[in-house]
Amino acid sequence: MHKALVIGSGIAGIASALRLRHKGYEVNVYEANRYPGGKLHSLQLDGYRFDLGPSLFTMPQFVDELFQLFGKDPKAYFRYIRKNTLCHYFWEDGTRFIAKADPKEFAFDAESSFGEPTSRILKYLDNNKKKYDLTAPLFLQKSLHRRSTYLNRQTLTALSGIFQLDVFSNLNRVNKRQFKNPKLIQLFNRYATYNGSSPYKTPGIMSMIPHLEMFFGTYFPEGGMHQITMSLYRLATDMGVKFHFEQKVDRIILENGRAKGIRIDKKIHKADLLVSNMDIQPTYTNLLPDVPAPKKVLAQERSSSALIFYWGISKTFPELDLHNIFFSKNYMAEFTHLFELKTLYEDPTVYINITSKNCPEDAPSGCENWFVMINAPGDYGQDWESLKENAKKNIIRKLNTLLKTDIESYIQTEEVLDPTGIQANTSSFRGALYGAASNSRFSAFLRHPNFNRKIPNLFFCGGSVHPGGGIPLCLLSAKIVGDLIPNSNING
Repeated sequence: MHKALVIGSGIAGIASALRLRHKGYEVNVYEANRYPGGKLHSLQLDGYRFDLGPSLFTMPQFVDELFQLFGKDPKAYFRYIRKNTLCHYFWEDGTRFIAKADPKEFAFDAESSFGEPTSRILKYLDNNKKKYDLTAPLFLQKSLHRRSTYLNRQTLTALSGIFQLDVFSNLNRVNKRQFKNPKLIQLFNRYATYNGSSPYKTPGIMSMIPHLEMFFGTYFPEGGMHQITMSLYRLATDMGVKFHFEQKVDRIILENGRAKGIRIDKKIHKADLLVSNMDIQPTYTNLLPDVPAPKKVLAQERSSSALIFYWGISKTFPELDLHNIFFSKNYMAEFTHLFELKTLYEDPTVYINITSKNCPEDAPSGCENWFVMINAPGDYGQDWESLKENAKKNIIRKLNTLLKTDIESYIQTEEVLDPTGIQANTSSFRGALYGAASNSRFSAFLRHPNFNRKIPNLFFCGGSVHPGGGIPLCLLSAKIVGDLIPNSNING
């Protein structure tokens, strides 16, 4: 039986291990932390449970598929419910909008709130669907770095419609072309943050992201987001994948130019095949120091990071739901601060995730567990202690105004995670949540491929490589790796 090693047990690493196991490999996963999941981890604090990382779950079919590979019923490991509401939105002038998951309901309510015709909103959403249907098979589900991807009718069809995809405009321009109301424009601009980018830079094709929420739905996993990775971890162990925790890989071993194993504390572990789920930057810097790094790829602008306050709140707020957004008054200024000035804006957009709305056990009775996040630049040596102190004041001031409360008096417990902590915990370069930013029309093509042409037997998965960050794309990266392996020479 051929042996495969996976470096890192983030969701893409676990998914890759499962796909390799399904192909008959003996699979060992080595993880520097004492737990699986990478960014998808959780925290218990004074009677409150918090998901530490990603808080949005969509396209669950990519998770279910991994159970189905082994003939397992996903519900035996993992359950989730579909949300009828996408998000509650708040603006400084008192405007509130509950975004329904059903496109027709969303459009009808948006006409009432923003004065935009229902027909125009539905047409916009339909165009987003067309963008996704046209491009997903090429840009998301296959390697962009193999000739065979482009030699088929599907690819030619996608390329023939390139001018309909808004790749030569940015998301903000696309949305301003469709709508007049600045609040609705801001609402749709927000989707740029789903890949850690700026709506004033990222290509207009990113307008297809709302389609993913409305068509495929948004979900709440029973037990919280952490259960996504824990369920896959349980499946992997049941299928014979072996995990080794607190085992930090310090070198990828090459023999005659081929990947042949890893080194941990001077001990060599040999394999026929290696998959790195580690951020691509430290993979080259730390694990492949003697290999010429792809400088142009690694020099790309990093995605945004996050500053997160985990607050145990001794009160319930009926006007809030699982997902809540409190918008900045000046969205453009916020993104200028993030990407140009590399600092936090004084009036940030605040996202609050409250899992106790769907899972009351996540907080004591009469209380709520608030995951309070603002977008942040990566770590470039800023004074994070000062930035965190000012950000907390600005967040509290904003919430007090919009919720007409004194939120600080209800904070029973607090934990804080900043970009330096994200980098330390997950090896994400500069604490970037999505690897490279998608602030260029060429970003998809500049992401590192899922393999290295010069190093046979070495593959890459996760948010820092193709097709990008976020749970669905990380799972697709594992699928691409699985599809590549049969075509690779792993016997030498």
